[in-house]
Amino acid sequence: MQFRLRGDTILTILLAAAALFIIGLVVALAAELYHVAAPSIYKFGIGFLFGTKWKVNKNEFGALPFIYGTLVTSAIAILIGFPISLGVAVFISEKLKGHQTFGYSLGTIVDLLAAVPSVVYGLWGVFVLIPLLREYVERPLHHYLGFIPLFSGNPEGFNFFSAGIVLAIMIIPTMSAVSRDVLNAVPNSQREAMYSLGATNWEVTQKSVLPYARSGIFGGFILGLGRAFGETMAVVMVIGNIPTITANLFSSGYTLSSLIANEFGESSGLYESSILEIALILFAVALIVNVIARLLLWRMSRGLQVRV
Repeated sequence: MQFRLRGDTILTILLAAAALFIIGLVVALAAELYHVAAPSIYKFGIGFLFGTKWKVNKNEFGALPFIYGTLVTSAIAILIGFPISLGVAVFISEKLKGHQTFGYSLGTIVDLLAAVPSVVYGLWGVFVLIPLLREYVERPLHHYLGFIPLFSGNPEGFNFFSAGIVLAIMIIPTMSAVSRDVLNAVPNSQREAMYSLGATNWEVTQKSVLPYARSGIFGGFILGLGRAFGETMAVVMVIGNIPTITANLFSSGYTLSSLIANEFGESSGLYESSILEIALILFAVALIVNVIARLLLWRMSRGLQVRV
């Protein structure tokens, strides 16, 4: 008994140390980023977040175009990728229950897409996706809906829209895999109860399965958003890398992670400090998004338990 208690104590200490190590790592990373970005923080202050100029030769730096580009591309990716990923997950987990071999094979193919390196997605975007989007999507949208600011620009392919599409394709496997696992974990009693009341397949999915699994689906949504937010190489290759703030989706843009990848290697002095402040902003925004998502997920889960 004493040995067991001693073992429990040792295990508790080890687990606590592991948890503290993770917390310490996050704090150390934030502290180091703040330290190296301090010259830029002290020089520009809060105005750095709202500055629109990025002129290296004049030591004028502002992060707003890069924050804007990150938000726009991530929003496009989520708006397109989330419904598709949820549809794929529902199709595999609910509609292919009687065809397990085909469902497993399709799920495996979707999962394998998550293992493709981002640079491969970027090359595919440059040589395959962008020409197709430019010819069959962007130009028709510009021709028929060019009076709308979103589609008023010149559709050349390397722009916010293309970057958002590439990101959507990249995050679909992650969100689909998580959603599928959550849907498979829904007890069959939930479905059987609805079927016994005469519900159709769609009604069972809509009113029983999806509400029961919504907290897990939301978790997959956040994972996809996190990947879209921090993705670098694929975006660098298709977005055009010009810092602009415009409502036109066919305009070239820039993101936080793309700027770091493109310019950090040749930076020094205040220029380097400004790029590292960009990294600090990206770190802070990702952390805030995840904290908010955890809080929302907790509230949703608690509300579901109360209703059940």
